[in-house]
Amino acid sequence: MARGGARAGRKPAKNPDSGRVQLFGLHAVEAALANEKRPVYAIQATENAAHRLGPLTARRGLEPKRVLPKALDRQLGADTVHQGVLLEVGQLESLTLEELDLSGTLLVLDQVTDPHNVGAALRSAAAFGAKGLVMTQRHSPPLSGVLAKSASGALDLVPIAQVRNLAEAMAELGEQGVTRLGLAEESELALEEAPLTYPLALVLGAEGRGLRQLTRDHCDVLCRISTVSAFASLNVSNAAAVALHWAQVRVK
Repeated sequence: MARGGARAGRKPAKNPDSGRVQLFGLHAVEAALANEKRPVYAIQATENAAHRLGPLTARRGLEPKRVLPKALDRQLGADTVHQGVLLEVGQLESLTLEELDLSGTLLVLDQVTDPHNVGAALRSAAAFGAKGLVMTQRHSPPLSGVLAKSASGALDLVPIAQVRNLAEAMAELGEQGVTRLGLAEESELALEEAPLTYPLALVLGAEGRGLRQLTRDHCDVLCRISTVSAFASLNVSNAAAVALHWAQVRVK
């Protein structure tokens, strides 16, 4: 149980990232427009982007403000790959653990702060059919611009539960019969040798530090991804992709 009698997966009283955020990139914007649970407010688009998004913007009752690419460069930064579109949206409501589908694989991230890595991990989660992502409310990147672009639409496809206390959330998953498999490169057990069964949670830590000790303590098993090179370290998003694929083909 969480402190004060609240379950770790309960919705927070107030989302720290509440309010309007900006999404850019065609795939991220298309997925947000297609997601009826996503509040949408305004859109700026070049002629080509507005034409491509026309059916979706019409369905959501939006009239794109036509802009030149340079106008979006000024707003987002010249290095931003916006693909000619900027969408103003509201945050999606975080789910509770109880609202996640525990029939398959969950991805759990332990204070992974790089939005590119979280976005890429989300993209892999969508590609390999993960049922959801569990991440911490603090020490995680905002669920907006850079992360959404890296996720290539998966931010609006994969259910996400943001929890106050990851160890308590993992304890709850264990109570629900979820096997919690943590990835740790120093483990003697290889991923391909680990028994994998549904429901399954794949738990990954931040680059460098890896899994925190309390997170490790709440894993049922620790294992490593086998490599054939002395250059053995994978970044967290690559490790997530490998583990999700392996779970898809091996789980029984």
